[in-house]
Amino acid sequence: MSKMTQSVVQMTQDVHSMSVNMNSMAGDMLVMAKAMVEGQKKMGDDFAQVADDMHTMTKSMENMSADMNGLNHYIKTMNSNIATMNQSMGRMSGDMSQMNQSMGRMRYDINKFTKPENIIMPFMR
Repeated sequence: MSKMTQSVVQMTQDVHSMSVNMNSMAGDMLVMAKAMVEGQKKMGDDFAQVADDMHTMTKSMENMSADMNGLNHYIKTMNSNIATMNQSMGRMSGDMSQMNQSMGRMRYDINKFTKPENIIMPFMR
């Protein structure tokens, strides 16, 4: 009976020790659960920030694409204007050449009239 009493006392102590350990474990699990909730909230906030940053970056890329499209349009217009200017300069160069030829002929004609002896006596030149 004494051994049985000792066994019951020992079992009571073991159950009490197990209860203390389980309470401690429950406290640790509560701390872990709180830490997990805080971690998930922090991760959720971080993901929300990443989503906002991605949205901002996407908008910036859309704006950059529109700007590049506008730049492309301006470059096309500039190329067209340069082509027109090249054509005009080509025509102007031809006109200048014609004018130089006309001026040369005029100089020859004016020279003939200012020195009539050249017309009358061509061998005196």
